[in-house]
Amino acid sequence: MSLSVALQVAQSALSTRQKETAVLSRNITNASQEGYTRKTALVSTLQASDGSGGGVYISAISRATDQALFRSLISSTSIGEKSDAYLDGLTHLANTLGDTNQSISPAAVLGELETALQAYGAMPSDSVLAGQVLSAAQNMASTLNNASATVQAERENADEKIAQSVATINDQLARIETLNKEIVRGTELGSDVTDALDARDQAVLELSAQIGIKTQTRENNDLVITTESGVMMFETTARSVTFEQTDTFSASTVGNSVRVDGVPVAGPDARMEISNGRIAGLVAVRDEAAVTYQNQLDEIAHGLISAFQESGTAGIFTHTGTPSVPAVGTLVQGLASDIQVNSALDSDHLDLIRDGITTDYNPSDHASYGDRIQQLLSNLDTSMVFNGDTGVDTTGTLKDFASSSVSWLESTRQSANTVSENQSITLNRVTESFSNATGVNIDEEMQSMLEIERSYSATAKLISTIDEMLDQLLQIAG
Repeated sequence: MSLSVALQVAQSALSTRQKETAVLSRNITNASQEGYTRKTALVSTLQASDGSGGGVYISAISRATDQALFRSLISSTSIGEKSDAYLDGLTHLANTLGDTNQSISPAAVLGELETALQAYGAMPSDSVLAGQVLSAAQNMASTLNNASATVQAERENADEKIAQSVATINDQLARIETLNKEIVRGTELGSDVTDALDARDQAVLELSAQIGIKTQTRENNDLVITTESGVMMFETTARSVTFEQTDTFSASTVGNSVRVDGVPVAGPDARMEISNGRIAGLVAVRDEAAVTYQNQLDEIAHGLISAFQESGTAGIFTHTGTPSVPAVGTLVQGLASDIQVNSALDSDHLDLIRDGITTDYNPSDHASYGDRIQQLLSNLDTSMVFNGDTGVDTTGTLKDFASSSVSWLESTRQSANTVSENQSITLNRVTESFSNATGVNIDEEMQSMLEIERSYSATAKLISTIDEMLDQLLQIAG
């Protein structure tokens, strides 16, 4: 090899080392940036005219990637977000139960009403005890009203969050479309698109947090995204994701569906239903858990009106409209929000609790008459039939049913909490594995930097030596 060729080889090596150093510096600078993957300069050999090695150059910049781990990360993110959203909604519903220090559940308040009735039944002439029964009855109605309001507020909250998630999805799809065009065009031209690929992956992860998805990469790093159920979300262009938010919820309100490219994927009429992502968890709260709990509250209200009825007409507990008692096993949506203490009962007419409101159970007006009170207590201990859409036992006493409702909500929340914790562990492990496989290790980068510096120094010394030899040759020739 001639000295001039050797000089060219050394100079190309020097230039290559400079570019490798720049890539390493880029890795070190961005090591803590979320979603950044380790970049590597790919070195190739130039061929000289005589067939010998003609130096080296940077042919491309690659990034560390692991598609299998990335797919696992997408899946784990979707499942985890669904679990968290569902648990959050159940936790809000559980506020109707109070805490360990102060139970405000319908079951606990029903127990207080029964206790007040028992005390009054022992002394039917005591107006103070009668007043305590009235207060307990009012508290019972108020508890059901408030619990129902909490349930519908949570459904409204979930609906609002669904709208927010849909907005986030459309934003991320638009971002993915922009990045995908840049990546495909850059890949065709042989440009460095590694940073754009990182940014697109982050957008895909954010998308997966909102809705369960599947991805496929085609030629030139072209990305295709569908919902996990198979509805196209992105192929060259982003598909529209739509949702109409409902402002106010009542027990009879049915929330709207989320649609991807016009296809319902979550909600009451979903044909290609998603299973994961934040939206799936929110829909499960809005349309399933909250609705079931509302049904339970409505049936507790139904049971109260039935237990305290007077000859087929509403007694101490009534509701708006006709004072009729709903048929056994019939679910009256929103009854828990509507139940109230009969307006005929007030502090001046406490004896109506003992004697009856619409039916005169004590025609002789005996102050010690207690049969009606004992009958009410007996009604609370009598087995009833409840509607089958409550998710708990449909036969038993009202007290049993109210207790079953508490148990159902608590056990459902505990199960959701366990699932959420397990998914969090899984997500952390997958995230750590992906980071280890694709992230930047500062120690390794610094070690590589030292090696490149040594090589750079050696190459620079070689160039200096060749320059000296060429100068000597020129002097001899002169």
